[in-house]
Amino acid sequence: MSASPDDHLAEEERLAEEVYERLVRPTLGPGDEGKYVAVAFEEGDFEVDSDDYAATGRLLARRPGARLWLMRAGGLAAYRVRGLAGKL
Repeated sequence: MSASPDDHLAEEERLAEEVYERLVRPTLGPGDEGKYVAVAFEEGDFEVDSDDYAATGRLLARRPGARLWLMRAGGLAAYRVRGLAGKL
């Protein structure tokens, strides 16, 4: 049986949260609370910025075509960004 779209999104979220916990959280300080964290979950890469556009732009410049998950430092996911490669 193939995975449903919801299953696929749940797996992407799990991978993004894993990258956040393993790589991002240890680098964050008190001044990063509420900033956006763009996570290229398949590549295990991220960017942090108070501006979501800046964070995703820098990450996509480094990882063209990456699928991203956008989160807030210290909070839940802000929203997911897909299909932006080459459009920023």
